[in-house]
Amino acid sequence: MNSKSRLLSTFLLFSLILPVMSQHRQPNIVLILADDLGIGDIGPYGQEKIKTPNLDKLASRGMRFENFYSGTSVCAPSRSALMTGQHTGHTYIRGNKEVQPEGQEPLADSIATVALLLKEAGYTTGAFGKWGLGMVGTSGDPLKKGFDEFFGYNCQRQSHRYYPTHLWHNREKVMLEGNDLQQKIHYAPALIQQKTLAFIEENQQKPFFLFVPTVLPHAELAGPNDGFYQRYSTSFPETAHKGNGYGPNATVSGYASVEEPRATFAAMVSRLDNYVGEIIAKLEELGLSDDTLIIFTSDNGAHREGGADPDFFNSSAGLRGYKRDLYEGGIKAPMLAVWPDKISPASTTPHLAAFWDVLPTFAEVSGVSIPDFTDGISILPTLTGEGKQHKHQYLYWEFHEDGGRQAVRADNWKLVRLKVKDGSRTTEELYNLKDDPTESNNIIRKHGKIAKKLGIYIDEAHQESPIFPLLTE
Repeated sequence: MNSKSRLLSTFLLFSLILPVMSQHRQPNIVLILADDLGIGDIGPYGQEKIKTPNLDKLASRGMRFENFYSGTSVCAPSRSALMTGQHTGHTYIRGNKEVQPEGQEPLADSIATVALLLKEAGYTTGAFGKWGLGMVGTSGDPLKKGFDEFFGYNCQRQSHRYYPTHLWHNREKVMLEGNDLQQKIHYAPALIQQKTLAFIEENQQKPFFLFVPTVLPHAELAGPNDGFYQRYSTSFPETAHKGNGYGPNATVSGYASVEEPRATFAAMVSRLDNYVGEIIAKLEELGLSDDTLIIFTSDNGAHREGGADPDFFNSSAGLRGYKRDLYEGGIKAPMLAVWPDKISPASTTPHLAAFWDVLPTFAEVSGVSIPDFTDGISILPTLTGEGKQHKHQYLYWEFHEDGGRQAVRADNWKLVRLKVKDGSRTTEELYNLKDDPTESNNIIRKHGKIAKKLGIYIDEAHQESPIFPLLTE
């Protein structure tokens, strides 16, 4: 065979192989996590006062979950459940435990994460936003937990301020000149968004996992006086909120004073929606949309801090409770999923799922084995309509503040335990969520056998932690 014939044969061979190779390319995965966004704060779940056109579009292009739950009702343990694929009876971080001078209790060296799993599967990984699971240089450093690049707030205490003194890029402390808790010069979410879009641009030729744990719309209520704010300024009745404003007495963990708290909160949600739109637009610009699974959710229920008014916005969508509650309003989360030609557009599902299902789902999507340590079940069959969807016997949560709380949901039944740190004060409440989605009618006296069964699930799910004890303090 002459060289010309060999060249032709090689061309024909690759013309046959390349389509097959492209079919087997691992899809990109984008996981967007809002901070303290109530399930009712966005249009797809009934919000009427705040405009969220990009999230509305996301819902129209994919699947909306009706029964999706966060890891728990407060930040760090909820994110630990998301990253480790374990509910809060098993996951390593069970509460917001501060470390001085900066950071929170770190994930241990032995703890695996979804980012480590995907990195081993060949993904380039990046996280842009708020971490809160281990300070730079500790065992919980995001670079030690599977991320090739991190930019944002490492410490969730620092993230109380939208104009912080610094952010972190990998292990470099990036000082924001002029931001000194007296002046507001550099708006951190905008800087983080720039890095987020740059990551997509820089890694477009290979499969990537992009984790976007945005700080929006967590208190404090603050942001630029731009079009997002002007859209809502003077739109609502307002009462000024006096907080720990920027100035000589400001503290890192404080929340700013705000003249129009409702308008400011609405602007923050709209800004979050716009950032989601920019991520989608970047994927479309680079021709990556068809090969990308996008998930949008929130770390817990709506907050009432810094002047926020969740009742005015119906942030819990009529459900009982807020952030820190284990009632539905504290743990039920928005969940939107888009994957062209894989997930049916404008679809909904009643499937019962939670944060710990994300890790096994992403494992299956990427083509790697689901690890044994996860409490989760892959929801890929629900997303694609292919294969048998296995279901949870129950979902479990715990919360370590306010005397300790535990909750379990099995089918439509939900049991809530309060004041569990002191057995002499512990009480239980039982609800049938099908008949009583707002948890208004405690029927434990009528259904003692069901409550006992759910109590056994709680006792089975909780494994005491020496770092975050719940029952032995």
